[in-house]
Amino acid sequence: MSFTIKGKIKSIGEVKNFDNGAKAIEYQVETSDQYNNLYSFDMYKGPEHVEHVDNFAKYNKVGDSVRVEFNVRTSEYNGRFFTSLSPWRVDKLDQAQPVQDSIVTDDTDDLPF
Repeated sequence: MSFTIKGKIKSIGEVKNFDNGAKAIEYQVETSDQYNNLYSFDMYKGPEHVEHVDNFAKYNKVGDSVRVEFNVRTSEYNGRFFTSLSPWRVDKLDQAQPVQDSIVTDDTDDLPF
């Protein structure tokens, strides 16, 4: 299942470079919802796709209105569970367009039963 939110970029971290050639960046998006309105995304790209991290840092700034499509990922390490929001698409919204309907779920069932 994928999720979509609309909001404004509240902060953007520094681009992190890894020894294997991969890059990562962390950013936060704030929605207009009354509760649970701050989402923190981790964008990690391997050496073959680092341009996505570079382009995000180059073309987005704090205060930009964006629409983010993401998946929720959970992994287990030593009996502890860690959850992250993994964005797979970020679109800039027209600044004149109001930011509402901040979260949408894609509940399309593609199962044959």
